[in-house]
Amino acid sequence: MAPSLPFELNDPDLLHQESYVDGKWVGAKSGKRFDIIDPGSDKTWASCPDNAVEDVDGAIQSSYKAFQEYSIVNPRKRAQLLMKWHELITAARDDLAKILTYETGKPLAEAYGELDYSLGFTWWFAGEAERIQGTVAVPAAPNRRVFVVKQPIGVAVALVPWNFPIAMILRKAGAAFAAGCTMVVKPSPETPLTCLSLANLASRAGFAPGVFNVLTTSLENTPSLSEAMILHPLVKKVTFTGSTRVGKVVAGLCAKNLKKCTLELGGNCPFIVFDDADLDQALAQFMALKWRHAGQACITANRLYVQAGVYEKFTNMLVEKTRQLKVGHGAEKGTTMGPVTTPRGLAKAEEQAADAIKNGAKLLLGSGKAHKGATDKEGAGLGKGVGGYFMDPTILGDMKDGMLLSKEETFAPVTGIFKFEKEEEAVRWANDTSMGLASYAFTKSVDRVWRMLENLEAGMIGLNTGNSSAAESPFGGIKESGYGKESGKDVAVNEYLISKTGTLTIDGQY
Repeated sequence: MAPSLPFELNDPDLLHQESYVDGKWVGAKSGKRFDIIDPGSDKTWASCPDNAVEDVDGAIQSSYKAFQEYSIVNPRKRAQLLMKWHELITAARDDLAKILTYETGKPLAEAYGELDYSLGFTWWFAGEAERIQGTVAVPAAPNRRVFVVKQPIGVAVALVPWNFPIAMILRKAGAAFAAGCTMVVKPSPETPLTCLSLANLASRAGFAPGVFNVLTTSLENTPSLSEAMILHPLVKKVTFTGSTRVGKVVAGLCAKNLKKCTLELGGNCPFIVFDDADLDQALAQFMALKWRHAGQACITANRLYVQAGVYEKFTNMLVEKTRQLKVGHGAEKGTTMGPVTTPRGLAKAEEQAADAIKNGAKLLLGSGKAHKGATDKEGAGLGKGVGGYFMDPTILGDMKDGMLLSKEETFAPVTGIFKFEKEEEAVRWANDTSMGLASYAFTKSVDRVWRMLENLEAGMIGLNTGNSSAAESPFGGIKESGYGKESGKDVAVNEYLISKTGTLTIDGQY
């Protein structure tokens, strides 16, 4: 039995520790459960059903049955359901922020920030539900008309990550529900409770049983459960956010039955500061982008390139500003950076920092190591009872191309600063990665802004701005950062639609 909650909720009935299928709170058929760990204390504070392959069919069948009714619900009604859900999530904002902090470790202020960002999706897709339109055209052949209608594709499966669990669910479910699809969500083993709370609120908003089902599972059962969900014959659409490695597996499984798939995968995002940049502006954007959620965002600035003329000044500014961050439990007053969510991230961060230092990088701030006991001596253990998975923000200077930090995504509070001389050099280094999610460039040259937009190889380019993700903007990468778009006008909802072409011959002459 999980211990009592470490916090109080305004609405105690919001939080349930069971899976949600067909409008009911249910356990796994095996009866097994798994623990939810607070990353800030390394203590168990809740548990959820450890669903397995045998639990999949019931959830999918429920969503398929619900799809028969929900797919023909009037768009105005779908919009009203989404707006009611939006209102209920807004009202539950304080409770959801607490749950989010204890699941992910992020500071409470960041939890509120994620909620405010996430609510943009329910608001946006409530509007998009009524803007799904087909076309009518006069073709080359005489006496004919061609028309295209759009219809919901069917049951969708969403596989979501732990770093922004509310945002990722609402971005996917909002588009699916606007289109008329039903959805089965498999949340990350680290963060199932926020997802279950959202399902609870969706039910209260009036979504029928089966429209939004949630299957929780442990890390051990995640691969087999996910595979069973993807391969189920009644599933027509899969949306995945996570690593490139797993994304390739998901794409391969979808390819077996030619299922529509959207992949939002890893990033190795460059952040370029030119000599003519507004350094205060660049610093403010970098701070918000890099240290948010202890560096655990796919669009975080992974590689910092600073032109030689301002390298020393900007480096000093960054070190001094970062030194002011307060590392601690996300629920503690004044905390500005929490722990990483899983100790696996610490092991990788330590390896990357050690590689950089070994190959000539200079340690400018932090130690490049997790707090004592956060991992075992091999860098892989949970370290029970050590007080959380913490690492002080670490800054490395004099970085060189070829170091692990330049080649791998860093999901931790570690950054490396590279000095460059010419624009062409910065662009070449920035593009020298298999990934292409986001890139950032800071300059006051209008000509260079346009060159950066066209020459940087990424699906999203921030020009004199950091994080630009928003409900109204298409979100997605190129190269090995995935394909398909989430959010934005038309494109996101289209990921959940099929198009039918009708051709009509008209008798008689006009």
